[in-house]
Amino acid sequence: MDQVLFVAAEASSVTYAQRILEAWKKQGRKIHAFGVGSQAMEDLGFERLGKSEEMAVVGAAEIIQHFGLLKGVFNSLVAEAEKRRPKVAIVMDYPEFNLMLAKKLHAMGIPVVYYISPQVWAWRKGRVETIKKYCKEVFVLFPFEVKFYEEHGVPCEFVGHPLLDEFDDRLTDDAAYLKTHRNQCGIRDDEIVLGLMPGSRRLELKQHFQIQLDAARILSKKYPNLKVLILTAPTFSKEQMQDYLEDFRLPYILLKDEPFRMIHLVDMMLVASGTATLQVGLLKKPMVIMYRMKWLTGLIAKLVVRGTKYFGLVNLILNKEAVPERFQGDVTPEKIAALLEQYIVDPEYKAKVVNDLAQIRPYLGDKGATQRVVAALDKYIKA
Repeated sequence: MDQVLFVAAEASSVTYAQRILEAWKKQGRKIHAFGVGSQAMEDLGFERLGKSEEMAVVGAAEIIQHFGLLKGVFNSLVAEAEKRRPKVAIVMDYPEFNLMLAKKLHAMGIPVVYYISPQVWAWRKGRVETIKKYCKEVFVLFPFEVKFYEEHGVPCEFVGHPLLDEFDDRLTDDAAYLKTHRNQCGIRDDEIVLGLMPGSRRLELKQHFQIQLDAARILSKKYPNLKVLILTAPTFSKEQMQDYLEDFRLPYILLKDEPFRMIHLVDMMLVASGTATLQVGLLKKPMVIMYRMKWLTGLIAKLVVRGTKYFGLVNLILNKEAVPERFQGDVTPEKIAALLEQYIVDPEYKAKVVNDLAQIRPYLGDKGATQRVVAALDKYIKA
């Protein structure tokens, strides 16, 4: 049986890795996949040497705190790769870990493919040289990435964004379906629905969720018809989210469902920076993007990404601040509430944002990214 190594440690990556495993299973392929992944991947026969829910850490402090775990998984992956000699290693996002692993695997002669590559076109462009040195190929999600990698001599293939494979076209521009969906969830027609997406990592929840709840409290004083929809990330249970809501007295719905179906219900969104902003943007929902780190991590981040205008993915793609984004000290309940209120009081501004977000989809290619990735991997697996 052919062996394949995966490293999918982020909430978004594990979904895309899972889709590849499902495609192989549907094809009846005799492939044994092992590495870092989710419980859902394990349910498909994936052998977990590292658990994505334990490894999705961000920031210097959290990395130091979890260093023993990360080092243990890293050493285990290297040892098992040496023993099993997988046909290919598919690494996804998680650049600090994956680029070090790619160096080790390259030295063993194991081909490494980067899928869901880091945004080297936006910041820390020097990492492209490491990718060039240790990776056979990059599967890119955006058409403009092709030119960047080709200019740096990195073999790449544009596969499109796998988010589109999760996307139901009924969720856009179907007012009747939206009304029905909202009514089914107990949302009245006259209610303003504010969605909160604090992030998919433990530290993000700690750093963001209370600020988001406080911003909602401020808005509700002016708009008593405000209803808060709290979207639970795949990495958390509703019970974990409930721990933060003991003193939250506003009308709210705590929901755990497919991300696009949850986002579909809102009028506007307060979202932590990450892939979630792209999901919100595809549904053309006005949003405010926020991100707050621990002080030292934030200082390091500012030094690392100097020269980059934006950090929100939708703004990076459109190369303008299509939606407001705030970082560190600018992330306060008062400032965030004021930005969200603009969508309520200024219909022209809201319409402009919606129109800008409508420009995102052409950047993502066509549906079928997973099938294209599966086909592209065959040259390694069948070699």
